[in-house]
Amino acid sequence: MLSYEILRVIWWLILGVLLIGFAVTDGFDMGVGAIFRFIGRTDDERRALLESIEPVWEGNQVWFILGGGAVFAAWPLLYAAAFSGLYLAMFLILVALILRPVGFAFRGKLVEARWRNAWDWALFVGGAVPPLLFGVAFGNLFLGVPFHFDDLQRSIYTGAFFNLLHPFALLCGLVSLSMLVMHGATYASLKVEGEICARASAAGRIAAMVFAVSFIAAGIWVAAGLDGHRIVAAANASGPSNPLLKSVVVARGAWLDNYRAHGLLWLVPAGAAAASLLTHVLLRIGRSGIALVASGLTLAATILTAGIALFPFLMPSSTNPDQGLTVWDASSSAKTLLIMLVAVVIFLPVVLAYTTWVYRVLRGTITLESIRRHVGLY
Repeated sequence: MLSYEILRVIWWLILGVLLIGFAVTDGFDMGVGAIFRFIGRTDDERRALLESIEPVWEGNQVWFILGGGAVFAAWPLLYAAAFSGLYLAMFLILVALILRPVGFAFRGKLVEARWRNAWDWALFVGGAVPPLLFGVAFGNLFLGVPFHFDDLQRSIYTGAFFNLLHPFALLCGLVSLSMLVMHGATYASLKVEGEICARASAAGRIAAMVFAVSFIAAGIWVAAGLDGHRIVAAANASGPSNPLLKSVVVARGAWLDNYRAHGLLWLVPAGAAAASLLTHVLLRIGRSGIALVASGLTLAATILTAGIALFPFLMPSSTNPDQGLTVWDASSSAKTLLIMLVAVVIFLPVVLAYTTWVYRVLRGTITLESIRRHVGLY
């Protein structure tokens, strides 16, 4: 029988896997949506770019749904605190995500240029806003979220939406947006032929450099200019889920404690920067397929970099650091985590299998000639 402590760590890892799965798959959808309006010079070119993601974007969002479900079931205190306190930000992300299916459905209903241009901008918002806000959200985890618990353990949020737009959080938003634009541009360079491929490759190379610079800048800020949280007492890894039982101190550079304690972990952020530069080089020499793999590794390493730095914190509190939510005090019961783990072991391979099958069926490139033969699409 797995111990409560091990189950909690396993579910922290599963949450990371789901976030990476969402970023790697739905990330290139959002990346293409953020740039197709600019690298597609004509309506046919934009239709070709949209056709590269339209058959798969909805299936890719399964990872997002699984991630939300995992937070709800495995980390109920995190779900309650995040979705109640950050409601407006979550609502904006949801609206932006809703624009994608609406844009796909309505863009091709009329051929009028103004109509299609309006939906192009709607699809741009649906592609650019979520990664920006996801990055801002991660940035605010490092800053601490302004919430605490009252005597009845009800989560009380004391911040406002514009307070989330701290310069460091905006830098993290740039990291996230440039990362997914790089991923989307790399995917587009693989799927669409002709001049669009060259433009997508150029956009991917620029985004890769912007990511590398902003990622390194964010790391320096975390190390030298940001206060981190450190647990100093009463963090029982096998104890009850009660965030009021520990003591936390705030110290400059404390978010790097795990890296200092385990030197090999530095390979993760180094790998993120190196993979982005490798993506840049591979796009320059026209190896889009391998570049997409390198881009995916960049996303995975970036998410792992943040997760390792924050561990064991899930949602630190800026108003009362002692009441921040951690892996050890925000989870469901051991029985719940075990039952859910069995379900994941059974169903996650099914999700991976049908996802692999879909991409195999839809392999190949899209040409402008094929788009022009199907006038009714987009």
